[in-house]
Amino acid sequence: MSLSAVMAGLVAVVVSYSGPLLVVLQSAKNAGLSTGQTTSWVWAVSIASGVVCSVLSLVTRQPVMVAWSVPGAALLLTALGNYSYSDAIGAYLVAGVLATVLGVTGLFGRLLSVVPGPVLAGVLAGVLLPFVLNAAGAVVSSPLVAGGLVMAYFAAKRFVPRYAVIVALFTGVLLGTLTGGIPTPQLPLALAGPLWTTPTFSVSAVMGIAVPLLIVTTAGQNGPGLAMMTSSGYVPNDRLLLGGAGVASVIFAPFGSHAINLAAITAGICAGPEAHEDSRRRYIAGVACGAFYLLFGTFSTAVVALFAVVPAPMLTALAGVALLGALQGAVRDVVLGAGGRPAEQEAALITLAVTASGIAPWGVVSPLWGCVAGVGVYLLARRGRRA
Repeated sequence: MSLSAVMAGLVAVVVSYSGPLLVVLQSAKNAGLSTGQTTSWVWAVSIASGVVCSVLSLVTRQPVMVAWSVPGAALLLTALGNYSYSDAIGAYLVAGVLATVLGVTGLFGRLLSVVPGPVLAGVLAGVLLPFVLNAAGAVVSSPLVAGGLVMAYFAAKRFVPRYAVIVALFTGVLLGTLTGGIPTPQLPLALAGPLWTTPTFSVSAVMGIAVPLLIVTTAGQNGPGLAMMTSSGYVPNDRLLLGGAGVASVIFAPFGSHAINLAAITAGICAGPEAHEDSRRRYIAGVACGAFYLLFGTFSTAVVALFAVVPAPMLTALAGVALLGALQGAVRDVVLGAGGRPAEQEAALITLAVTASGIAPWGVVSPLWGCVAGVGVYLLARRGRRA
């Protein structure tokens, strides 16, 4: 057991609830879901994430981080209201089954293995970069709270590097409380519970929800999630990890969970040296993250109320400093992973730029476009040299 690893798990959950959960809540609101359906959705993604994080981290002795699909929830902002809720649940089930097949057969892992390493590092760096850039804007908008949090992080990095993120978190809470930026929330302590919805199936819902949900989840979450673990020095078992996430998606779909997948952002918090200098002990961060997911999911109604009163700049700054180490590692792999080979280096930089741009034409998220652009540039450069 390690305090720094446990706190890394807590910070990962805080980051997950501070932004991605809001997308889920907005999607539920846009679709006109009832309070019971919305609470069940939050309960399902939280409990599913908690179970998979804890079990797979213990089994593999690696910090396995999973979460609900953020691009998938963003997709549902406009798509969910176009179908009956039971048809949407059926589409979630179809997407979960397809994701499980891609995972357990190793097909997705084999597809990733043919992509040059620097290009995958570029995808990862492009996913992480906006979070660090947004931290700079948070300091400008809230110099006392967000700025104090960032200064505390760098001061702690100098003297107690293992606890830098912990120091930053408590500094932000203290400054926010003292300045009145964090008012006392009204926390309903009623236990959240699941609500079963019997799935129905329609071709339109499968094509409108299941297929794009599968694409954005695998490209935007599972790919960068595996890349993050590899960048941190682990050899992930893609069949076990993706299969486990896929099975959880299927089991919890009738309760409202749209998709469970590997996480890249929170993996950057728990798989790096800030969690523990010994990589063999960082799996505790994954176990702790799962435990906090289970706790927060059990009291999801209170958690939603709590995060509603925390200043957004503070959470943005916290995410930025927590992911700084992961971004440094990804950028290093972009620059050095090419080994001086111009084709791979240029392709990796193009991948980083396209991924960080956040473009999403036709609803397909930027990590996929970044990967496509990088591979295209790489193949074109290699063909040019042979000619």
